[in-house]
Amino acid sequence: MTVSSPTFQTGAEVRIAVRKGAFTGHTVGVAPSFVQGNVVILPKAHAYDFLLFCQRNPKPCPLLAVSDEGSPRLPVLGMDLDIRTDIPRYCVWRDGELVGEPAQIQDLWRDDMVTFVLGCSFSFEQALISSGLSLRHVECGDNVSMFKTNIPTVSAGPFSGPLVVTMRPFMPADVIRAVQITSRFPNVHGAPVHVGDPAAIGIRDAGRPDYGDPVEVRPGEIPVFWACGVTPQAALAAARLPLVITHAPGYMLVTDLLNERLAVF
Repeated sequence: MTVSSPTFQTGAEVRIAVRKGAFTGHTVGVAPSFVQGNVVILPKAHAYDFLLFCQRNPKPCPLLAVSDEGSPRLPVLGMDLDIRTDIPRYCVWRDGELVGEPAQIQDLWRDDMVTFVLGCSFSFEQALISSGLSLRHVECGDNVSMFKTNIPTVSAGPFSGPLVVTMRPFMPADVIRAVQITSRFPNVHGAPVHVGDPAAIGIRDAGRPDYGDPVEVRPGEIPVFWACGVTPQAALAAARLPLVITHAPGYMLVTDLLNERLAVF
């Protein structure tokens, strides 16, 4: 069954709807021409170590923007953007434990908060679709499947953990094309990190993702795996910081940047 996504023409329209509580869903296929971002918000005391973590792990953590201390604004991503209200669902972490998934975080905001926005693979999906490649989770209106792997990240300060990946199945003839297309977008994870057997990267059951929705891999199809911006959430949980706020997996910040502006060739 095909499920239609809400019709938004721009990232600003998405953010306004989210801010008003009129849109609370995942952002797969939403405002498809505009860059989406993973979000990590944490105290300045830990911001430098997290910046190092991103620098050392550029595939899962490609930095798009970093806020000033205490500012909820990121004008490089959207002039009206307010990081406290403009994500459909947040995750609140205390001492490494998920304690809530609110629709806004104004009551949790502090003057020492720093926001990191990381590239998201949803941003290269438009290019895949425009090239005639089918994305099953988009067609079904589902969230993408996300998995923890046995591939370690490079640690920085208290931050370490496994690489998290997204999975999209393709017929063999389409796999090379998918690699070529996504390689143009290194700021939103770029080329896949693995093609083929999920067990080779520690995934026991491709039908049971750690985050998101199950996506069927049909006979003859090959699962293709990209680095995922949910990777920091595993590292943040392991760091057990007193307070961290992130987006909920699949519920992204939609910016005013056009996807094609991130293409490198």
